[in-house]
Amino acid sequence: MRRLELSVADPELSVDFFAGVLGWTVIAEPGGSFSGWVGDRLAAQVVAGDAGWRVVFGGAGPRELELNSSVDSGRVLHGPWAPVPRHGEPCWVEVASPEAGYWARELGWVASGGVFSSLRHGDPRVVAGMSSGDGLLGGWGVFFAVDDVAAACGRVSEMDGEVVAPPSSSAAGVVAVVSGPKGGRCAFLERPAGWGGARQGA
Repeated sequence: MRRLELSVADPELSVDFFAGVLGWTVIAEPGGSFSGWVGDRLAAQVVAGDAGWRVVFGGAGPRELELNSSVDSGRVLHGPWAPVPRHGEPCWVEVASPEAGYWARELGWVASGGVFSSLRHGDPRVVAGMSSGDGLLGGWGVFFAVDDVAAACGRVSEMDGEVVAPPSSSAAGVVAVVSGPKGGRCAFLERPAGWGGARQGA
């Protein structure tokens, strides 16, 4: 994945919320947008709008895809070939869509057993998940690594966010679903050992 973008009505409030929960360093960008960083890696950009999370995949030929996603050229920042995700960094994406063939064609992936895999660098790696229903996240759901899911959920509540689904076990590990005070529903994954957590063994 090349980058994540969150489009919300109040970018400053939203980036402050996620910075407070996920430990981002925030940089104000031109045009009233913001970027959140973990060390030297961009975690997400936050802009004005109402589209929610937008997933931008790396690839040749910039183009729009379904479900608020796109492809753009440039360095891929997050994924199975990147370093282990740190607290506050994206660590997984999954799509609530029955059209596995569409994503396989558009992104050059192989769909099998509820996940998509890629041979982009020679050895197959799990790059994304899929489900047939809308799920709690809808569209492309994004996950962030956290050191302690329960503690992160406590921080969400303290900062006027919402814990949509409390910590529970999943195929990826211990997860919770949260939302900021102005939207941006996403999931937290506790201490993933790599992209997708336990799903890399799928």
